[in-house]
Amino acid sequence: MTLNDLGWNPRFEAEFADCYNNGWQPARLIRDNKISYGAILGDGTEIEVALGGAVYHEAETDAALPSVGDWVALEMGAEGNEYEALIRARMERQTCLSRKAPGKGTEEQVIAANVDVVFVVTDAALDFNARRMERYFAVMQRSGARAVVLLNKSDQYPDEAIQAAKAQLLALNPDVDVCITSALDSSGVDALRGYLQPGKTIALIGSSGVGKSSLINQLIGQDWLWTGEVNGVTGKGMHTTTARELLALRRGGMLIDNPGIREVQVWTDAKTLKESFKDFDEIASQCKFHDCKHGSDKGCAIHAAIEAGTLCRERFINYLKLDFELAQLSQRQKKRQLTVSRRSRRELKSKGEKYSDKHKRRQSRP
Repeated sequence: MTLNDLGWNPRFEAEFADCYNNGWQPARLIRDNKISYGAILGDGTEIEVALGGAVYHEAETDAALPSVGDWVALEMGAEGNEYEALIRARMERQTCLSRKAPGKGTEEQVIAANVDVVFVVTDAALDFNARRMERYFAVMQRSGARAVVLLNKSDQYPDEAIQAAKAQLLALNPDVDVCITSALDSSGVDALRGYLQPGKTIALIGSSGVGKSSLINQLIGQDWLWTGEVNGVTGKGMHTTTARELLALRRGGMLIDNPGIREVQVWTDAKTLKESFKDFDEIASQCKFHDCKHGSDKGCAIHAAIEAGTLCRERFINYLKLDFELAQLSQRQKKRQLTVSRRSRRELKSKGEKYSDKHKRRQSRP
């Protein structure tokens, strides 16, 4: 195994020049243990590493901290450190798959870094939801990674349902690859191996119970991951994967498995969202008024297309919801920035007043 097999390339090599001068060594993070990280070196050796203080304190947000898939610079055998190495720097990410962290906060949550392809695993019935897929496509559009949807459990559903789901996916995103698979009878799995090339990283995401772990077991040729039971009533599974982990495969390529995603809160911008719904822009350009709000405006091409059946009403409503979520997120971020700024000013003012009082007391002493 070499660094190139793990995804190293000339861009990372150029960025690492100063790190070499410091005697640091490149490694890729394969596991986040909360307190420490698992890392893999160019020769395939796996070690436990800790985060250096400077990297932690210089990170402005949690998303800026190292994540699974990141390339980092390690100081090996740092004195006084209980781990085998310390992370001294994180390389700039080439791609970043992220979402808004669950809850009402405004933080970005990194799912995986430096990913080339994202496998979104779903099925053709119980788990399939076109509106949720639109959210996945918006997230992947911003990430810079290639999107591939796996319609898994094909052995459980009629071909008509599978082909209908595939048609819906291609209508939502004509550029997406759709693969029909079954981890139970291995159908379609060989086609997936074509994406597993040396140096390429694939991340798997999807709901619990759709068969991500079973597919990984098929791809790596051994029972690496425990597979869980699915509730027969709800169709939802227990979380088999409890932490993100990068698996380097002997035959080439890397897989990043992720815990089941229950909610897909977008972390993107207005431009990327419009690119994910570019068919709307083409129709909206035909509106009578350039500032049409697509509400009750006369001459609205969007509403005309919905009435004519050439534009899906539910898809348009989902777009409005996503656009509203982004607007709310932007407002909360601005409010948080103002709060932090005011707090900083108050703290500086308080320190200044304390210093002034202390200085006056010193001058008043006989």
